[in-house]
Parts: sequence; structure tokens; C-alpha cells
Amino acid sequence: MESHIYNVHLNWVADRIGEVSSPELLTQIDVATPPQFPNGVEGVWSPEHFFTAAVNSCFMTTFLAVAENSKLEFTDFKCFAEGKLEKQEGKYLMTEIVLSPELTIVNESDKEKAERILIKSESACLISNSIKSKVTLVTKINVV
Repeated sequence: MESHIYNVHLNWVADRIGEVSSPELLTQIDVATPPQFPNGVEGVWSPEHFFTAAVNSCFMTTFLAVAENSKLEFTDFKCFAEGKLEKQEGKYLMTEIVLSPELTIVNESDKEKAERILIKSESACLISNSIKSKVTLVTKINVV
């Protein structure tokens, strides 16, 4: 696979708020210092949210590809992600991302296959593989 470039622009708006955009995308998103830090802003996406969302959304897109290639029949997929920020050795780090996917499948007989696909999707996720944070998977599989 050849390399790909993803462009992101940031413009400072005011105080601790900026606006993130990309010439490749139609929308922009406000970003700010999270409220846990001095002068942080409530209700606005933070870099920590973006980091957690990157892992979660990559997991989903990887799952969709692996499930399709594996011919897994499912009717619903959702995933809650929790990113943990900690101070270690004087530095703030995103130390762990807990992914909690909930998958609804059509056939009870596919339950083990579905579990394997979820695990494979996390291990093949390019964002998870690009970070040093621990990624934990807590799966829930329902049958229609």
C-alpha cells in the first residue's frame, strides 16, 4: 500500500478554543482545552476526545471491513470508548483506551466467530497499532 497524507488545519478562535478543519472535509469542529485544566472549556471537543475518538472510529471501520470479508451477519454495532488521562513521571499521557463494543448478530451459531472478529479488528486497527496507550476490549454480543 502506498502512503497517504491527511491534512488538518487549526485556527485559534479565542481564549482556549480553536477550530479544526481539513480541505478534504466539509465540516469543521471546535476544539479546546478540556475543563480539567486551567481555563478549560466545558462542552467542546478536546484533543483527548479526538484521541479517544480516533481509536474508536478506527476500530469500527476495521471491524466493518473484517466482518464483511468474514461474511458475518449483524444488525447493529455500537462502541463506547473511554480514554484515560494520567500523569506519569511528571507528564500527562493517555494511558489507556477501553473499547466496549456491543454487537447484535443474526445467528447464535456465529457468536464465537463474532468474538474472534472483534478481537481481530482491535489487533488490526492502524490507530491502535500507532499509539503507545494500552487498548482494552470489553465485548458484548447479542443475538436478534
